[in-house]
Amino acid sequence: MEFRQLGKSGLKVPVLSYGTGTFGGSNEFFNAWGASDVAEATRLVDVCLDAGVNLFDTADIYSDGLSETILGKAVANRRSQVLISTKATFKMGDGPNDIGSSRYHLIRACEDSLRRLETDYIDIYHLHGFDALTPVEEVLSTLNNLVTSGKVRYIACSNFSGWHLMKSLNVSDRYGWERYAGHQVYYSLIGREYEWELMPLAADQGVGALVWSPLGWGRLTGKVRRGHPLPEVSRLHKTGDMGPQMPDEYLYKVVDALDRVAKETGKTVPQVALNWLVQRPTIATVIMGARNEEQLRQNLGAEGWKLTAEQIATLDAASDVTPIYPYWHQRGFTERNPEAAPAGLWQRC
Repeated sequence: MEFRQLGKSGLKVPVLSYGTGTFGGSNEFFNAWGASDVAEATRLVDVCLDAGVNLFDTADIYSDGLSETILGKAVANRRSQVLISTKATFKMGDGPNDIGSSRYHLIRACEDSLRRLETDYIDIYHLHGFDALTPVEEVLSTLNNLVTSGKVRYIACSNFSGWHLMKSLNVSDRYGWERYAGHQVYYSLIGREYEWELMPLAADQGVGALVWSPLGWGRLTGKVRRGHPLPEVSRLHKTGDMGPQMPDEYLYKVVDALDRVAKETGKTVPQVALNWLVQRPTIATVIMGARNEEQLRQNLGAEGWKLTAEQIATLDAASDVTPIYPYWHQRGFTERNPEAAPAGLWQRC
């Protein structure tokens, strides 16, 4: 398993990591993802560790905390062998302070996560989203204190806009506080908006990307194809309207290209889609999900080989879209702004 540094930090993470949103299944939304109990979760952790994957990602809201609880039990006797990433910010109760990134909520959320995970430290602690009602200084001073107290090793954010991230980095630099080492982002062959601003920002500022939903909210599993109904077992039946949307024809165009490359490489569609991501600039780790051991082992096959430049170009062309303003305008001035070109940062690297 290849390991990469998380941004400019000294922490090395596996290029593939495991997302445990499939642990628990305590409500309808997360049950559609998966419902692994402690026994199955322990087996999945075994498979990951045997393959060299030692980073496990969760969040306090996943199955109302049950994902953290199950993960904690699954790694209980090997805590020193694993890296745990979890998140806070979203609503975890009915009180007015049970949401957001205030000092009050973050300290309480961190303590609750530590208790559920049965550990005394979190390796990577994310803000799950941006809280515009809490001063950035309050947020970052709190996260800095969590690091200096030893409860958190590294901090990261998730789902930030470019200005959210840049303002936060500026505040950290101004006061000498911990910087976000990573940014957990949605990025896939059918969701390339990360490339427009967040990827150039990450490259410039040294922020590693941790990719969530790399198979496009379950649409790039190889089971969704032109002229075929959704498979009987698919979380898209219950969650399709909640995730990113795109025209059917665009999706099928990308899947057609994936099919062609999969046949050339002898790999599966998900393996090709994941491998494309692994090779993109700024990517520290791709968080793969799996509801069972079969899916997990298939996804692990995305590492250890590389698509050719021609195959990458085929996938790039099939998945390219005209960006929103001002990015489409910047594409007209690529002689002075080469990163605005399609796959511009990729070409530079």
